[in-house]
Amino acid sequence: MTHTDLTQGPIFKQLVKLSLPIMATSFMQMAYNLTDMVWIGRVGSGAVAAVGTAGFFVWFGNALHFSTKIGAEVNVSQSLGRRDMDAAAGYGRSSFRLAVFLAAVYGLFLVAGAKALMGFFDLGVDNGFDVTAASIQYLRIIGAGSVFMFVNPTLTGIYNGLGNSRLPFLFNAVGLVINMIMDPVLIFGFGPFPALGVRGAAIATILSQLTVFFLFIHSFHRNRIIALKELFKKARSRRMANVLKIGMPPALQNMLFAFFAMIIAKILSGWGPIPIAVQKVGSQIEALSWLTAGGIATSLGAFVGQNYGAKDLYRIKQGYKTAMGIMGVLGLAATGLLVFAGEPIFRVFINEPHVIPEGVLYLKILGYSQLFMAIEITTAGAFNGMGKTLPPALTSIIFTGLRIPAALLLTSTSLGVAGVWWSVSGSSIVKGTLLVFLFIPYISHFRFRKGRAKAPPLS
Repeated sequence: MTHTDLTQGPIFKQLVKLSLPIMATSFMQMAYNLTDMVWIGRVGSGAVAAVGTAGFFVWFGNALHFSTKIGAEVNVSQSLGRRDMDAAAGYGRSSFRLAVFLAAVYGLFLVAGAKALMGFFDLGVDNGFDVTAASIQYLRIIGAGSVFMFVNPTLTGIYNGLGNSRLPFLFNAVGLVINMIMDPVLIFGFGPFPALGVRGAAIATILSQLTVFFLFIHSFHRNRIIALKELFKKARSRRMANVLKIGMPPALQNMLFAFFAMIIAKILSGWGPIPIAVQKVGSQIEALSWLTAGGIATSLGAFVGQNYGAKDLYRIKQGYKTAMGIMGVLGLAATGLLVFAGEPIFRVFINEPHVIPEGVLYLKILGYSQLFMAIEITTAGAFNGMGKTLPPALTSIIFTGLRIPAALLLTSTSLGVAGVWWSVSGSSIVKGTLLVFLFIPYISHFRFRKGRAKAPPLS
């Protein structure tokens, strides 16, 4: 099955069925990164620094391609809801071609500018290991394979818009297995393969993403709505512009989030290595919450998109209520775990007595905002499904940016480094509350211009 009709049938079942593979795909992306770090860590701290620093530009590239991913999800799902199969294919084609173009340009930028980009960080030499040279090699290999690495999220977005999150999950699972096998083989060498170190990690990543890319391309042979040949036809400029119009606000939001995170890390560095370690571990624990919320939000976006195209306001409202109910329960559960069971959770990662109290404090403070973070992400998914990506993006950019002055102000008080944690948690509470107050009046007064569509069910 290449697509799912989300304009008919039980809402709860559809949201859960669509969101579970999306969550699993997100967790697999975490596994990609962890696999790299586990094996690179065995090469040495210099290798970790090289990959970690170059990884910022991978993060930026993924944020840039969020534009075509979200643009694909929203436009394909809305076209499917209208039963306009030509438009669905056209938006799939436009998103794909834009993604390839952006990936090629960004890849050339990484290859040509790797030396200047990595030279800026002045990583130097660590115990005889040339960190700067290794980071340049890593970044150039990633740049050379950027088309495969950065286009896959857009192909995932096309399938999400079609209501089929299962295939992207399966394809990414295959990629993860290949990455896990090839990482040690190429990093340390095995049989005919020489030990390539950091270069091996980059090549393993590209090989795994290349495999995922070809699995996606092959799958379009069997796609009844967006056939393979449709992806390579000429795209309409109007549709490409609409993809960017919808996708650029969340893309800019993700880029700035990465920038704000770097500044927060710089603030933390003034307090020594312990807060940085606490934040690194704590954010990995907290990721379980926001990746789960992200899965529900993406499925809600596809659900809302199809029903928006079908002009079924009732199902849009019921879908939002159902998703908020699911995330309300999960958000409260996450709050309870982090606030009341922070110590045993943190001990799994770090068991040093002088670090544990700091970690427990981090989890407790961030725990208070888990419900609101889930509400924010879920509501953003509903906005995105209606093609209104600007309100959640602006809300996130403004209040995430305000974390920086808030952190500087609060750390100058008796709170100390805990002021950083309160700035992060407080902004999440404000964002979640504000976004709901923006969405509920909007959806309550929203009316379709031509009434409800009389579209037949998708065959």
